[in-house]
Amino acid sequence: MKLYSLINAIEKLAPANYQESYDNAGLIIGNANDEISKALIAVDVTEEVLDEAILTKSDLIISHHPIIFGGLKKLNGKNNVERIVIKAIKNNIAIYAAHTNLDNVLRGTNMVLSKKLGIKNLKVLLPTEHKLLKLVVFCPTAQANKLREAIFEAGAGEIGNYDHCSFSADGIGSFRAGKEAKPFVGEVGQNHNEKEVRIETIFPENLKENVIAAMLKEHPYEEVAYDIYLLENNSNTIGAGIIGNLEIEVDAMDFLLKLKKITDCHCIKHTKIVKQKIQKVAICGGSGAFLIKTAIRAKADIYITGDIKYHDFFDAEDKLIVADIGHYESEVFTKEILYDLIKENFPTFAVRKSGVCTNPVNYL
Repeated sequence: MKLYSLINAIEKLAPANYQESYDNAGLIIGNANDEISKALIAVDVTEEVLDEAILTKSDLIISHHPIIFGGLKKLNGKNNVERIVIKAIKNNIAIYAAHTNLDNVLRGTNMVLSKKLGIKNLKVLLPTEHKLLKLVVFCPTAQANKLREAIFEAGAGEIGNYDHCSFSADGIGSFRAGKEAKPFVGEVGQNHNEKEVRIETIFPENLKENVIAAMLKEHPYEEVAYDIYLLENNSNTIGAGIIGNLEIEVDAMDFLLKLKKITDCHCIKHTKIVKQKIQKVAICGGSGAFLIKTAIRAKADIYITGDIKYHDFFDAEDKLIVADIGHYESEVFTKEILYDLIKENFPTFAVRKSGVCTNPVNYL
């Protein structure tokens, strides 16, 4: 399989342009046109993970954290990053990272933990401004269903927790084919009326090229009538963090103990238990102190994240519980997300989750 096929599948879920400006997600080492046969998924690329890839004959490592964040000025093996890069190149191992682009989608980094905790009605905690477009296309009635499916397969029609979303209305299309035309219906030089369906759906701007290409490929007409509109709506599926509700209120301490067990967390640092009952839960994997006040405004009872500094805990202002489960622990489920995505799209492709714990933090 070509590497770009796998990259396209990942970036259909987490487009590269959703990453933060400081990030370096994407293909870091390798050529997208290279053939790959086996992938290893990890949170970080360490020398131990690279050795595991060599041992398992994996020619691709997919990590959450990019091995290269800033630019490399030299490659002489004097530090950990340089040694890993040199060794990966020598062993023909490509490295790809899905980082903040995976963090910034509803079904990304925070989704698995949310499901394991039983959180429902999920939405993005802090939506970011990404343009939405609307496609309107007209198609003969008999071919409308196939056209819709092609457009949906290209990524259009997603609204929150729903997909395959569209609106249709029946009407009459009229045209006259010119001398050089090869009409799908009607005759050259004759006015023709055709029963058609107006199909409307939406998609994020980054999918514009793919959606239009899929629509044109499936549409039976040689000249397709369609419109693209720029919408004022902000997408509620793109942005930082996630928030939702438990079906019923639960005891706060019981919830923290469940959280500790699910994440296999050695230690949870948290603010005082200002709410005895928990129902509305906010989560941000990684370093999420910047969302504490957003979680308060969203009326969350508890906010789960990692890398909270001493002074950041004061931002809770006794309005919610802030729970720091650790950076690694809050993002370890990215391995599950990426593994499941690859297996869903490429059932026969060899992929495995790394058995190496790359967490640099140890506990007594």
